[in-house]
Amino acid sequence: MRIGRLYFINKIFLQHGLDELIPSRWQPWYVRLARKLIFWIPNEHKDKTPGERITLALQELGPVFIKFGQMMSTRRDLLPPAIANELARLQDKVAPFPSEEATARVLSSLNIPKLDLIFSSFDEQPLASASIAQVHAAVLKENGKDVVVKVLRPGIRKTIDADMELMFTLAGVLQKWLPDGKRLRPVEVVTEYQKTLVDELDLMRESANGIQLRRNFEGSESLYVPEIFSDYCRHDVLVMERIYGIPISNINTLLEQNTNMKKLAERGVEVFFTQVFRDSFFHADMHPGNIFVSREHPDNPQYIAIDFGIVGTLNREDKRYLAENFIAFFNRDYRKVAQLHADSGWVPADTNIDEFEMAIRTVCEPIFQKPLAEISFGNVLLQLFNTARRFNMVVQPQLVLLQKTLLYVEGLGRQLYPQLDLWQTAKPFLENWMKQQIGVKAMFSKVKDNLPFWSEKLPEMPDLLYDSLKQVKAMPLQISRNHQELTRLQLEAAKANHWVIAGATFIVVAAILPIYVPQWWVPVISGAVGVGCWIQGWRHSHPASS
Repeated sequence: MRIGRLYFINKIFLQHGLDELIPSRWQPWYVRLARKLIFWIPNEHKDKTPGERITLALQELGPVFIKFGQMMSTRRDLLPPAIANELARLQDKVAPFPSEEATARVLSSLNIPKLDLIFSSFDEQPLASASIAQVHAAVLKENGKDVVVKVLRPGIRKTIDADMELMFTLAGVLQKWLPDGKRLRPVEVVTEYQKTLVDELDLMRESANGIQLRRNFEGSESLYVPEIFSDYCRHDVLVMERIYGIPISNINTLLEQNTNMKKLAERGVEVFFTQVFRDSFFHADMHPGNIFVSREHPDNPQYIAIDFGIVGTLNREDKRYLAENFIAFFNRDYRKVAQLHADSGWVPADTNIDEFEMAIRTVCEPIFQKPLAEISFGNVLLQLFNTARRFNMVVQPQLVLLQKTLLYVEGLGRQLYPQLDLWQTAKPFLENWMKQQIGVKAMFSKVKDNLPFWSEKLPEMPDLLYDSLKQVKAMPLQISRNHQELTRLQLEAAKANHWVIAGATFIVVAAILPIYVPQWWVPVISGAVGVGCWIQGWRHSHPASS
């Protein structure tokens, strides 16, 4: 199965002429020879641009590759604009599957004979189509609300399993043979990626994520989350409020309605850090196809988020560590950044902190106090990678989702308002969050949170205190008894040791005596005495059973 899938991937790449996009200086002579003699599949899309060919190839390869293309579409600092624009089509313009299959799946999942029992109207023409599912516009019969019905693609699980099986094989090879394989931990990273993809295939999980996110941002001016109609949600069907916002990638429309682009970009950063540090629950698939802007109040713009199949969470230690790192970066305290990495175990304990500090300073210092338009993040990422490799930094798979989401946020910020100072926008938020975690205010907040627990335990406190005082009073006597018992056991062990040594001596003598003494009963007596000594030694070593 892996070989078949690998052949299919290679075939798609060659059919779309993607090998022609690789500079010839990167292709050794034997690769070019193999291309002509073995992999002779011709380019069937010579009339198309490189961006169109890449997009079509990723579509044919399936959701794992489509999602990679979605992420890369936001990285306009790493890709030419023409290719980035074509990859943006993967966000919601993937080729749809037949409407008859979508309708049949909805009827089967909701266990109804006809759609008009639940929907007063249902548009069989897909409203949008993505890598995992497609959506149809509808109107709920019970309340007349406009909704979208999301339906999973048929056979999607089999395709994903095949791709993940191949990715695990490749990751295993990379981890074993690459010099940085163990440090980069590709197998763990692929495992984390597989978990997120499999979770995305369960629309019941997505509905729960959407409900949670909506509750977290109830009444927020920064982010609106559509209502989920959970009564009509199943594992392969989801019904959600339809929104009529402007796609975040439609910059011209946003400008035409005089949207405050600076505020919109700053709110994107605010929404990201709020989800991560306040809620520990963040939307982890924030590509432009899932983000819209409300048409109301362009001077006070509000985001609208959809597609909650992939969310990330962080524990308290990860949050604290990340916040301290961010703040140290913003304050240019590279010594603290280096020390935090060592304390967390992300770099070996014997790392030279002075050298590590200087390496981080060299990478990060040039990017501060510059707008996004003047920062080459591709170059920064390359330098950070080299620094990580130099100091044997270990990749943390649990933070892969966060890193990917941060890439999305930075990519969106670059498109909306290139002059945005990402660092200065985020710094006040993180400093405020840290103040809430430490100090007097944080202490009272934690006491308040734990008040129900302590109010329940308070009636038991007198009894617990009395028992504790009794134990303290009896402790000297107990310590004396324990000491006496330990002394007795040590004496018994010493006696047992003496008896065993004596027994061993008599046994050795019994073995040697026949050579020098002709009487048979002499060595027998010596042996019997030796066995007796061993028995006596065993009794002293097991006094309770003697």
